[in-house]
Formats: sequence, C-alpha cells, structure tokens
Amino acid sequence: MLSDSTDSIVFGAGGFIGRSLVAELLRRGHRVAAAVRGSGAGLTAWLDGQGVDRSALTVVRADLTVPGLGLPADGLSGVRDVYNTAARFAFGVTAAEARAVNVTGAVRVVGWAAGLPKLRRVVHISGYRMAAADGRPPDYRRLGAYEASKQEGDAAVRARAGELGVALSIANPSTVIGPGQCLGLAEVVCALWQGRLRALPGGPGVFLPVVTLDHFVRFLAALPQDPESAGRAYWVLDDSTPELPALAGLLAEHMGVRSPGRSVPVGLLRRLPRAITRADPETLSFLSTDRYDTTAARALSAAHGLAMPPVRTALREWADDLVATRFGRSGPARRPYGFHGVAGTRTWVTGERRRPGYVLLHGLLLSADAWAGTADHLDAPVLAPDLPGFGRSGAGAATLDDWLADLLRPVETRPVLVAHSLACGPALRYAAARPDRVAALVLVAPAFLQRPSAAVLRSPLAVPLLRTAPASRLARSLGLPEGPGLDALAVDLRRAGAARRAVAALRDGHRQRAELGRVLRGLRLPVDIVAGSADPLTEPVDRPVTVIEGAGHCPQLTRPAAVARLLASCRDRAGTR
Repeated sequence: MLSDSTDSIVFGAGGFIGRSLVAELLRRGHRVAAAVRGSGAGLTAWLDGQGVDRSALTVVRADLTVPGLGLPADGLSGVRDVYNTAARFAFGVTAAEARAVNVTGAVRVVGWAAGLPKLRRVVHISGYRMAAADGRPPDYRRLGAYEASKQEGDAAVRARAGELGVALSIANPSTVIGPGQCLGLAEVVCALWQGRLRALPGGPGVFLPVVTLDHFVRFLAALPQDPESAGRAYWVLDDSTPELPALAGLLAEHMGVRSPGRSVPVGLLRRLPRAITRADPETLSFLSTDRYDTTAARALSAAHGLAMPPVRTALREWADDLVATRFGRSGPARRPYGFHGVAGTRTWVTGERRRPGYVLLHGLLLSADAWAGTADHLDAPVLAPDLPGFGRSGAGAATLDDWLADLLRPVETRPVLVAHSLACGPALRYAAARPDRVAALVLVAPAFLQRPSAAVLRSPLAVPLLRTAPASRLARSLGLPEGPGLDALAVDLRRAGAARRAVAALRDGHRQRAELGRVLRGLRLPVDIVAGSADPLTEPVDRPVTVIEGAGHCPQLTRPAAVARLLASCRDRAGTR
C-alpha cells in the first residue's frame, strides 16, 4: 500500500529501462512507487525473476495521457525523486500518438512533481540525438514522429521546469543495450545474424554509440544525490563504441556470420524504396558521424564510483542475449548460454561445459531449446548445444563427428550422451570411438531405425518449402502441438542457408542408415533407445527400447518428464552419481 514513506516514483516502470531502474532503487534501499498503465503483473514477475526484494515496492496505475496522470490523491507526499522513463518508443506511429506521451505526458509529469512538498529532483530521459537539435521546432516530416517528439518534449520539459522552479536533470542516453532490448540497433544485429544484411547502412564513420543498461540505471539513480546535477543535461554513452563497420564486424565474428563488405550512403537510402532497403525511414537520421560531449557524464560517474564495462565485451554479451530469444520471438533461454568456438564453428552452447551429467543433442529442425523441459526434471547439470549450421549456431567446415569430439574435449566427467533423430549418428560414432568418455548412450527417436523420410524431403524441391513453411506446419511435421515458442522453428529455418543444410542433412542421414545399424550392433556400451508410440521403430534391435505412449517423433518435447525419468535411470545404472 502507498504510504508517505515512499521516496521515489518511476513513471514507465514496466518498460525496458524503467523496470531495471526500479530494481536498482530497491537494491539501494529506496521505497519506490512504480507507475504503470496496467496491473504491473509483468513488472513484479520480472523483479521476482531477478531476485529483487519487493517489500519496499508499491505499484500504482498512472496514465501520462490524462490530466493528473490518473494517480491516487494520497500516499505520495513523501516522494523526493521523480523519474520519467516513459516514452512512446516506436517507428511508424503518428505525431499525435508520439506527442501524447513524449511531449504532453512528459510536461504533465513535471507539473505533477512541482506539487510535491519534499521534491528534490525530476529526472527526465531524452536521447543522445538531442545534440542535433538546433533550437527550432523539430521537423516531424524529416525526422519522423519518434525523434521529433523527443526533441519537442525535451524543450517543453525544460521550459515547464523553469516556469515552476523544479530542479531538473536530463539524461541523454545512446542505444541502451541489455537483455530485452530488441529495437533500433538490435534490428541491424538481427539482419546480420539472419544473413539479410547485404550492405551496411550509412557508410564508413557512422557512429551508433551504446551504453549498458546496468550502467545507465546506476547513473540515473545517482543523479538526485548530486546537488550539482540539477539544471544540467548529460550525454550518457560509451565513446569507445566501434564505428558501425567495425561494430558489425565484431558481432559477425562473434555470431559466426558474414559481415557486409559494402555500404550504402544515407542519401541513397533516403531515395530508394523501403521494399529494397528494408529500413524504416525514421531510423536514417541516426546514421550520423557526429560525436558527443560526455565530459560531464564521465565526471559524475567517477564521483559516484561508476565505471562502464568494456564495450566490446558488452556488445558480445548483448548479442548473446538477442540470439537467445531470437530477437524477442521466443522466451528466455536457460543460462548460461552464448557462442563458443568449437572445431572452427561459432557454436551456440547452453549449460555446463566442463562437468555435465548429461549431454543433450537435438535433432533436425530443432535446437537446444527442445531439451529445456527435460532438463528441468533432471538432477544433474546438462550441456546442450545447437548443432553447427542449425538453431543459432553458425555453419562450419568440420564434420559433425569432428565437431562433437571438439565439443566434448573439455568435459571432465563421463556424462550420459543423449541424442535425438539426426544427432544419433554422430553420437553413436563418438561412443564407439571413445567408450571410456561416455557413461551411457541414449538414442531418442533414432531416424536410422525408423521409417525413412519421404524422397521429396531429400530433394532440392524441399528447400523453398522449408524456408517458407509457417511454424504450425513445421510443428505438425514433427508431431508437435501448436503453442508458444514454435515460432523459433520458422525463425531458424529462415536464416541464410539453413533450409539447404537441413535437406542435405536428411540426404546424408538416409545414406548412413545401414552403416549406423552396424555400428549400433557392434557397440560395447550401455545403449537405451526411446521412441514415441506414434513414431515407432521399423528396424529390429537388440537393445532395450522404451516406448512412450502418446508421444511422436519428439517425446522430449511432448513428454519431457517421462524422458527425464528414463535418462536418470540410465545414469543410475551407469553408476555415475
């Protein structure tokens, strides 16, 4: 409940910056009112996920588009610091929609704050491109509604604070990077990862600076503590951010994709149709070679013991966060995760690299995400990579056998090696070559023991079909129910070359059926085979077979608890606990 002991209020508390600022203030011992338009359930769930103590938090409904902000009349008189992180951050909206929050709403926050008896500071967030404003009314047609409204709002907030005698601090951040930031520069990273970025926008010298979310919210929290920051504006960004060509090269190398060797001048981009450039016209004004004066921000940071992390490390970690959720298309991934070099391939790896109890290899069209439900039921750490050329991993020249050997080289335990469908081949050959490195082998829906795939799926005709198939059709082909998270199937297959690699893998798997049968018969290692009742084995085997009723080709997705129980039993029998 609201009480007069609440000392800070954050408008836009449910947003990317707002929720992290709320968390920072709570960790510093503040009593915080989080002003949101809805119920605030998303904010509180996010804070719980971050392990933040919410005992000093109150969620209040607020609407910057109405007079009085829709706030309760009582309970906020003790507020000293007012933070406005709310913004209509989107491209393609109308001027009226943008102005309602970014101009009129921002001015209303200042007016409301002026009535607080204990007000110490209002902190308003503008943007680093305020440096390009020339003092004249912004040109909405040239800049677009978002940037123009932010420029207009900046001037209006300053003017209103001056009229009311409100102590105001303005923070002008560049692109704020961190988990959950999927707009702006993230769209360039997405195009790079998908292989759609044929040329860099803007040419050499373009400077798109970044600042990490953690540093920025700590900076915001420190502003009211510094009396000299009243009436000042601060450009908060990392001056050492690489220029766009070098930034793209850094991230391309990290993600295992090609970086464009060409660029397109901004003037030409403005003249070309959007259908060709795939660039929103409103983003073009950000493609600038301008630099910004960060002297004041660096001095305040130093005074409060704040230091930015190395920008190249921060950019790589942000790329990992973006790819983990496929740029906001899927839910949070299991940590730890990130790109690693394996046999010369940038490989997406989740879980424990050195001491896993289980190594989980996914099948065709899937990724390591397919094992998440099963891993939740296991009592030992797992190592779950995306196979090279599939899921989020880059393609490489190494064979799957060489890749798997290199992946497992740092492993210090004897894990249970678990493979699904396509991955059963390299897993089986690895176990045959290195039986001392594996406690047991589990083959889930081994394709070489099941009905062969249709010939058309192994032909070049299948490539465009896979590339354009909606997630629902892909799910049906794997025997999966429709539901959240299946978009990842289609997103991964739309990456450059992914559909072609999938068809090639089907052909290779079909050719290896007889060979893999011989390897299985000669293997001197405990092997368990798992199949769904709707996708049975068609080849005889002399190994234990567990049939999971009601499951199809992917029992780890539809019956994860049952699969986990079988894996745990295998590990018990192998005596590795």
